[in-house]
Formats: sequence, structure tokens, C-alpha cells
Amino acid sequence: MPKQGNISEALPGARLRLMHHTEQHRTQRIGWLRAAVLGANDGIVSTASLIVGVAAAEASRSSVLVAGVAGLVAGAMSMAAGEYVSVSSQSDTERADLDRERGELASNSKCEHAELAAIYVARGLDTKLANEVATQLMAKDSLGAHARDELGISDTLSARPVQAAFASAGAFTVGAAMPLLLVVVVPASALVWTVSGCSLVFLAVLGSLAARAGGSPVWQSVARVTFWGALAMAMTAGVGALFGATV
Repeated sequence: MPKQGNISEALPGARLRLMHHTEQHRTQRIGWLRAAVLGANDGIVSTASLIVGVAAAEASRSSVLVAGVAGLVAGAMSMAAGEYVSVSSQSDTERADLDRERGELASNSKCEHAELAAIYVARGLDTKLANEVATQLMAKDSLGAHARDELGISDTLSARPVQAAFASAGAFTVGAAMPLLLVVVVPASALVWTVSGCSLVFLAVLGSLAARAGGSPVWQSVARVTFWGALAMAMTAGVGALFGATV
């Protein structure tokens, strides 16, 4: 029987599995998941609300369809532009912070070393070990160590404007297409209630998928998206009915 301390030597396969063990954390999905969920949610809510509002004003099917298509195109472009501008601003800020940190490392590396060591001390390491860790990390990648532990910037969570723009616009288009297709197949007299009900189902499914992808409570996510979707459609239906009755 092998000694307890030599289990890894007696089981080379176990050691090999440990060496190749890779963890997949959900934080790696934050960038595209946030943009995709936001885009799909907005696509369903805004397009369904627009359709319900126009239909409540007793407009013709063609008018409702034109309004829905226009809302899809305008919304997708708006989401793409908004995400790109917003995330680009974040990326510019990260780049400026890295440039500043690079200059500080070049002009005063001792103070930067002390600053990094102090961060590790605050996290629980003793002073000697913190200094040693800071020395070794800065020897390998000084800017990377400060970016990660001082500024909170990492490759996993860094801003990606193009990815966010495409994810948001694509998700908006998919979300908006679902209530829009109902306009083609549902009788005009039943559009308001059918689009409202089906859109709430779409939102519930979206909330469930987003919760599962992000590891959050499913029912909480479902309740959140359906409540705000129902409120938006109810308000636009009221506006459509009011103006439809007065025109």
C-alpha cells in the first residue's frame, strides 16, 4: 500500500488529471451575456409594446407591421451604437489607466512594488511573503500584476466594444422578430392580447435562459423581466387606446 504522502506518485493518472484540470467560471460570460440579455429583452419589450400600442389604436395590420419592422431596425441599430459607444468609453478609460500605470512603473518602481505588496498584505499575507510575491509577479509581468490587482483589469473582464455591439444588436433582432411574426399570423382583432401574452412567455423563457447561463435564481429572473415587460406593454396599450379613441 503506498504511503499517504506519495499518493500522487502512486497514481500518475490522478496527477495528470490535476495538471489538466480547467475550471470554467461564469464571469467569463459577463461581457457578451449582459449585452445579449439586454438586447433580447429590449427587442421583445420595445417591439411588442410598439405593436400593442399601434394595434390598440385600431390601426390596420399593414400599419402595425410597418411600425414593428421600423422598430426592429431602429432598435437594433440603436442597441449596437449604444453598446459600442458605452463599452468603447470603458475601454478608453482602461487604456488610459494602463498608460498611467506604465509610466509610474517606469519612473518609480519601488513605490509601485510597495503599493502592490500592501494590497497583498490587506488580503491576508504577511509582509515578508507579500513582498516576495510582489517581487516575483513584477519580475514576470509588472504591468499585468498591477492591472489585475490594483486596477481590477483582466483579460476576462476587459471591455470589448465590437463584441458587445454585435451581441446586443443580434439579440435585439431575434427578440424583436418573435412578436413581429405574430402580426403576420394572428388576426388583427386578437393582436393586442395575443402579442402581449406570447411576449410575456418569450420574456419568461429569456429570463430562465439568462439565469441558467449566469448561475442566478431562475424564478427571480423570470419575475423581474415579465413584470417590467407587462408594465411596458400595458402603458403603451393605454396610450394607443387613448389616442385611437380621440383621433
